[in-house]
Amino acid sequence: SNTTYVDDYMTFIPDIDKAPTYPTVAYMTYYEDNLYFAFRCFDGEVDKIKSAVTARDNIATDDFICINLDPFNDHQGLTAFYVNPSGVQMDSRFSAGIEDPTVDLVWYSESVIDEQGYTVEVRIPLKSIRYRNGETTVMSVFLERKISRLSEQSCSPPMDPDKGYAFLTQMTPIAYQGLKKNILLEAIPAFTYTKRFRDESGEWNRYYDRGEFSLTAKYGITSDLVLDATYNPDFSQVESDAGQVDINLRYALYYPEKRPFFLEGKENYHLSAINNTEVDPVINIVHTRNILNPLVGAKLSGKLGARNTLSTLYAYDERQGTVENIDQRDANFSVMRYKRSLQGDSYIGMIYTGKDEKDYGSHLGGLDGTMRINKSTTLLYNVLGSQTQSRAEDLNLQGYTFGAVYHHDDRNLMYNFAIKDITEDFRADVGYITRTGLAQATAMIRPHLYPRASWIRRIDLEAFTAQSYDRIYYMWETFNHVSADHHLFGAIRFKVKYSYSTEVYLGQRFRTGGFHVLLGGQFNKRLSASVLYRNLNSIYYSDDPYQGRSNSITADVSYRPFDRFETEFSYIFKNFHDKAEGNQVYAYSIYRARLTFQFNRYLFFRLIEEYNAYYRELQSDILLSFTYIPGTVIYVGYGSVDSRLEFADGEYRPVEGFNRMQRGFFFKASYLFRL
Repeated sequence: SNTTYVDDYMTFIPDIDKAPTYPTVAYMTYYEDNLYFAFRCFDGEVDKIKSAVTARDNIATDDFICINLDPFNDHQGLTAFYVNPSGVQMDSRFSAGIEDPTVDLVWYSESVIDEQGYTVEVRIPLKSIRYRNGETTVMSVFLERKISRLSEQSCSPPMDPDKGYAFLTQMTPIAYQGLKKNILLEAIPAFTYTKRFRDESGEWNRYYDRGEFSLTAKYGITSDLVLDATYNPDFSQVESDAGQVDINLRYALYYPEKRPFFLEGKENYHLSAINNTEVDPVINIVHTRNILNPLVGAKLSGKLGARNTLSTLYAYDERQGTVENIDQRDANFSVMRYKRSLQGDSYIGMIYTGKDEKDYGSHLGGLDGTMRINKSTTLLYNVLGSQTQSRAEDLNLQGYTFGAVYHHDDRNLMYNFAIKDITEDFRADVGYITRTGLAQATAMIRPHLYPRASWIRRIDLEAFTAQSYDRIYYMWETFNHVSADHHLFGAIRFKVKYSYSTEVYLGQRFRTGGFHVLLGGQFNKRLSASVLYRNLNSIYYSDDPYQGRSNSITADVSYRPFDRFETEFSYIFKNFHDKAEGNQVYAYSIYRARLTFQFNRYLFFRLIEEYNAYYRELQSDILLSFTYIPGTVIYVGYGSVDSRLEFADGEYRPVEGFNRMQRGFFFKASYLFRL
């Protein structure tokens, strides 16, 4: 028989290699062009199992099983398939220490809850993954189970306490014989119709009325090398970005990518020693949301031989004539990424990115890699250079960034040391960077304590320090904090933190540290909540900056009165006081409610109301969504913006009530054809 049976689950959260509260049994097999998995999850308190019929990818706080699959058994990355006890799916990809939940693959699952726990069955078509086809195909797996109310996760194979959370080096190899060789050919035609109106001098004006066709296609050159192409990929943003405080900013807000064509495979562009601390200004090198209005795009990604990974991306950005960017020029974006795997999870990689417009070009290239020193310690590094030229502005800038991290992680202790240097003229037009002209050294130590008291699951203590030198103003700044993170009872978290820090801005050094308190968690199977409060020294960013102090609150509540109905509420507040004058300069609040009724696993209705008290605007989003499988979808939506303004006597004036200023309707339908 080609069926594998495992029952050696041990915990890895909150502690590593302890007996789980309830046992789990898993079975693995295959036949021609599918991989099959089955799980028997025992539970002595079936009525407390947290599970709901909800939207795809919305089960992170539920009980679930997870299949972590490394299709190449090369320790460089994995694809994760999650299923909750109601059969709802979630998937992600993990690479370079980052899990990316935006991937959507076609696979199948069923679950049932009974008096002893629950059972899950999963079928993964080989066409949905990349793998090396041959007489014998070796993959590796790491199986998980989460019990939400206990904040407990267990796994097979058991993790080595000395290796910490180095998942990629602790997976079980599995040899598959005679897997069927398939030809992968997919096409997703889509049609989107959008109509938008806005109030102009008290009269409604239809400023956008357009139906558009798009096509995305995929061809498997081999089982592990795939060509993707797209024409006119739509934004597919079925709800507005959640509001953020958008005043008094030193750098632009970060908004995540949501377009399917750019989401798939973006984990290939994660670099080592990037965004590894809270003060690292290099967030990512490839941020495709910089591509505003793509007309065509193409990607080639996969394996060249057993150790070589290639990922390329090209997009033509048709910016001229778009409503939001009417004065911008069309641009060509290009990315090339190469990685060669070494022993274990070590690798060396290269990257190139480019943005080219008429009379303007910005190009970046360099190396990165991970070197495993021993089973609990790695060295991460990158060296990148950039050149930016503009004929119109007679501009020719050259810059570089360098980063290195020495990272140790085991059951009892995590620590790392890092250095970063980024010159003033370094540019990453395809990426997202918050600051240049900075050199810094950081150190962090985080011991894990496991008290014997049953109501304390774990305590993580942390001390962090960063010393940075502003190359532009030749001044030092510092960032230091200590914290204690308590994991209490089942799934409750309480964290306190104090920071002392300074920041250089326009040649002045300001204080920016203060107190942080976080309390939250899963209180029962229907209620979760969290609140984060900060009281910090702050800067008012302007041509004449000054010292201040701010309070901020971020609160979230999720409540399910019954399994198919979810209510989510959030509140964001931030204010700023001028320390010298003692007056409040601004107070900014955002209230957001999100109500979702799930008719079944495929169909839901969602209402979002968001009120921005600073701008006195109410934004509404209504969506009816049907997703049969990723790629086969129907969306019908309506959105509006109401403001406390009205047009009178030739101008807009504040009023007490709300008046509708914008409204719009959209429809989208797409269908996945797969051979």
